[in-house]
Amino acid sequence: MKGLTDIAGLRVGHASDFEALTGCTVILCPAEGTVAAVDVRGSAVGEREVETLRPGHLVERIHAVVLAGGSAFGLDAAAGVMRYLEEQGIGFDAGVVRVPIVPAAILFDLGIGNPQRRPDAAMGYEAAQRATADAVEGGSVGAGTGATVGKLFGIKRATKGGVGTMTIELAGGVQVSALAVVNAFGDVRDPRNGTILAGARTADDAAEFADTVAQMKRGLARQTFGLPAVPTSTTLAVVATDGRFDRLGLAKVAAMAQNGVARAIAPAHTLFDGDIVFALSVGEKPADVNTVGETAAEAVAAAIVRGVEQARSLGGVPALGDLRSGK
Repeated sequence: MKGLTDIAGLRVGHASDFEALTGCTVILCPAEGTVAAVDVRGSAVGEREVETLRPGHLVERIHAVVLAGGSAFGLDAAAGVMRYLEEQGIGFDAGVVRVPIVPAAILFDLGIGNPQRRPDAAMGYEAAQRATADAVEGGSVGAGTGATVGKLFGIKRATKGGVGTMTIELAGGVQVSALAVVNAFGDVRDPRNGTILAGARTADDAAEFADTVAQMKRGLARQTFGLPAVPTSTTLAVVATDGRFDRLGLAKVAAMAQNGVARAIAPAHTLFDGDIVFALSVGEKPADVNTVGETAAEAVAAAIVRGVEQARSLGGVPALGDLRSGK
């Protein structure tokens, strides 16, 4: 399994700044573009060109998706991807020029590294250049470089997040794949049994998890930066299938895929999270929207788990692997 690139025609590239602890991830679509849709569920969303994905918009296809750190500053990475695609002659034919359609979404990672260095057009261009159909690298790379989870008590008691991906094949050969970047306010739980895999820890140097939902039910409000509400979290996902869908069908797939976020993260879709799921249809295989939507939710949940399993400790924030080994 290669991950999102199991869907023929998609390429994925990362660019990472391991000093500033930020980065971006680019998903390149086939040159002719791809039918796409979106579901926005978080309350602290940072995005660009998302309206192009709504049913009824003039533009039918997109040419890339950009996921980036850097908060709203990171949206600049999409300009670099547009430049790269324009150089390849790829984009919406506007008569006098081809305009690449590149939706983008960001997460907040400014609290872990150097907040003065964020993904920019040069980094987006680099990620696009690196895009390949090879197996997708996961963990603390690309948009997941500075990702963290479990921020009830702030970064010092969080756990490292990252990029994860999963593909599921249905009877008949239709494939459904997901790539997730996990930077959630809540804890990541194993969808099979509810065990907390990564999240807010009981102390700065502890390996035990505090259980964010349980703490909230006891009346503990978020205390990051001493403020009641700071938009410092987000889970971003791209789901793709080689099944054939129009934009309305894909919008339903994206909405159902958000259930995967809720299965693997608790709490999910909070005021602090900017959760977005993009959905792409890259293929002509007949497929049932309900089956693909449910499978997309399963793939998203599994990708989230992989994101924290493959993460590594950076910026003083421990990763799951080191917590398990007692490092």
